[in-house]
Amino acid sequence: MLTVPKFVELPTRNYVGVRLPVTIPFGTDVPPAFNELFEAFNKAGVKADGMEFFRYNLIDMPRLEIDIAITTDATIPLSGRLVRSEIPGGEYVSVTYTGPYDGLIDATGSLIDWAKANNVRWDVQVTPEGERFASRLELYENNPSIEPDPQKLVTTILIKVADD
Repeated sequence: MLTVPKFVELPTRNYVGVRLPVTIPFGTDVPPAFNELFEAFNKAGVKADGMEFFRYNLIDMPRLEIDIAITTDATIPLSGRLVRSEIPGGEYVSVTYTGPYDGLIDATGSLIDWAKANNVRWDVQVTPEGERFASRLELYENNPSIEPDPQKLVTTILIKVADD
């Protein structure tokens, strides 16, 4: 199930994440990255209670550069693949998808088709390496450890709109 796209304003948010070059499908890359991230929070004595999300930085299908991340203002020592960055504030288009993760590509495609039909321009730069997005996110409202039924998984997709 996919909601109707809507425009939302997001504030700037700091985060710490694991930056990964991946190729679709990349499901096996996710658990080790989350383990690395949670371990960094634990070592810093910080509760990992921020928003869990993926940030799609660079897209050159099927290759991607993503951050698997958690929002935080805490100081987390960086090592290995850890990065500190921010979700830029501004106007985004948002849809919420309910269902198994393997439906997220189609859900995102529907949002992109809607944007084209409605003349919405994303904040993206086309580079020789691929499309570099200012901010393209998947927020995980729940996850399989909380909701074992894949039909009830809830993911919000947000893409930053170009500033005019």
